[in-house]
Amino acid sequence: MSALDSVREAVRSTDGVAAYVLYYCLLSNALNALLMLFATKSMHRHLTTRAKDRRWLLLSSPIAPRITVIAPAYDEQETVVVSITSLMTLSYPALEVVVVNDGSSDATLERLVEEFDLVPMPVVYRKRVDTRDVRGVYRSRREPNLLVVDKDNGGKADALNAGLNVCSGDLVCAIDADTIVEDDALLRMVRPFIDRTDCLAVGGTIRVVNGSEVRQGRVVTPRTPRTWLAGIQYVEYLRAFLFGRLGWNSLGGNLIISGAFGLFQKESVLVAGGYLHGTVGEDMELVARLRATSPRGAPSVVQFVPDPVAWTEVPETLAILGRQRDRWHRGLSDVLWRYRRSILDPRKGRLGMIVYPYFLFVELLAPVVEGFGLLYMGARMLLGIADLEFVVAFVVLTYVWGLTLSLWAIALDGIAFPRGHQRRDQLLQILWAVAEQIGFRQLTIVWRLRGIRKYLQGSTEWGVMTRRGFSPPVAVTPTAPAADPAAAPALAGVGTGRT
Repeated sequence: MSALDSVREAVRSTDGVAAYVLYYCLLSNALNALLMLFATKSMHRHLTTRAKDRRWLLLSSPIAPRITVIAPAYDEQETVVVSITSLMTLSYPALEVVVVNDGSSDATLERLVEEFDLVPMPVVYRKRVDTRDVRGVYRSRREPNLLVVDKDNGGKADALNAGLNVCSGDLVCAIDADTIVEDDALLRMVRPFIDRTDCLAVGGTIRVVNGSEVRQGRVVTPRTPRTWLAGIQYVEYLRAFLFGRLGWNSLGGNLIISGAFGLFQKESVLVAGGYLHGTVGEDMELVARLRATSPRGAPSVVQFVPDPVAWTEVPETLAILGRQRDRWHRGLSDVLWRYRRSILDPRKGRLGMIVYPYFLFVELLAPVVEGFGLLYMGARMLLGIADLEFVVAFVVLTYVWGLTLSLWAIALDGIAFPRGHQRRDQLLQILWAVAEQIGFRQLTIVWRLRGIRKYLQGSTEWGVMTRRGFSPPVAVTPTAPAADPAAAPALAGVGTGRT
C-alpha cells in the first residue's frame, strides 16, 4: 500500500473532525511541495546566472543606481560605531549611509560625533512623510557619504521615514543597526533592478550569526551554532528563506521582505506613505501595501535573492524567543486583516489567488489546526480510543514532512553556500533539524497561538530584546516609544516550512 493510500485509509477510518485535520495537512503539504519544487528550480536558475555574473563591473559603472542605507539606532552606544563602519566599507560605487538616532537616551549620538567627526549642517528637504521633530542633521568630515539624523523618539517606522525624507538614493535599503552585511551584498541585491524595469523591492537571505567568528563587522568564519536553541533557529532560517521565499519568486512574488535587510524603490515607498506606525510587522505591511496600491504599469515585482547577504543574532533564551515569535504572528495577523479584500480577488492575479490564501490558510492557521490535532490525539489516547491510523498519518504529514523540508533546505544551502558547510556543520544542521520536531515545534505552536490571542486583544507590545552582541554582551532595547511600539522585524515563516 502506498503512502497516499495509507493516508486515504486513515481519513476514511477516523471521524469527521480528524478527517478535516488530515485534509488540511494534505493541502498545506501539497502547497509546500509546490514551493519546494519552484525553489529548487529557482536555485538552479540562480546558480547558472551567478556563474556568468560580472557584478564587479558595477563598481565602475555609471548606470549603477544610487543606494541609501538607512539604519535606525536607539540606545546602541556599544555597537553603533562598529556597525556603521561596516556599512561604510560595503563594495558599492554610489553608496550613501543615513543613520537615524531615534531619541537615544545613551551616548549613541556622541559616539557617532566623535568617531566620524560629525558637524551640524543646514539641510533643506521636502518632508514628504510626517515624522517626529528632527533636532539636527550632521555630516561626517571623514566620510562624505555619511549622514546622521538626530530626532525625537518615534519608533522604528518613524526613524525609517525620517531617513526617507533626507536621503538622496534612488533605492533605499532598510537595515537593522545590529545586522552584519556581506561585503558584496548590495552588488548582488541591485541586480534585479538593473535587469528589469518593473522591480519594486528585493529581499535577501538573513543568516544566523550565533557561533560564527566575527571581526571588525565581518563574518570571517561562518559556523553552525553549537547551542540547541540557536541551532534550531539556524535551520528555521534556512527553510524560511531558501525554501519558502525562493519558491515565491515563481509563484506570485514575495509578500515579506525582512526588516533586517531589504532594498526598495524610494519613490514607490514615498508615494505609498512610507512605513506605517501602529503595527508590529512594518516590513510585511509595507510590501503588502506597495503591492496592493501599485498603479497599473508601475513597478510591482518583489524578488528574493538567495545569496547569503546579511547576518543577524537570534535569541538564545526561550522567554525572548517566545516574545519574538508571538510578535511575528501578530504582525502576520495584522497584515492579513488590513488587506483581507485581496484574498481570493482574481483582479490581483496570483497575489490574490495564491499568495494571500497561502499566508492565511497555511501560515496563519497552521498553529490552530496543528494544536487542535495534538490535543485531539492526546485526548483520545488518554481515553484509550486513539485511532492508530490517524496518529500515524498526522505524525507523517506534520513532523516527517517538516523534517523533509528542513533537510531539503539544508541541501540547497550546501550547494549555494559551500563556505559554511564543513562536515561537522552539516551533521549539526541535520541534528538540529531532527531536534526541532521534538518539543521545540510544539512550543512555537503555543507562542503563535498567543500571538493570535494578543492581536485579537489589540496588543502592540514589543518587549526588550537582549543580545550578546559581537563584542561584550549588551542589552539592546528596540526602537519603539512607550505609546507606539512600532514594528517588528517580521520574518514570518520559520515554523512548519513557513515563509
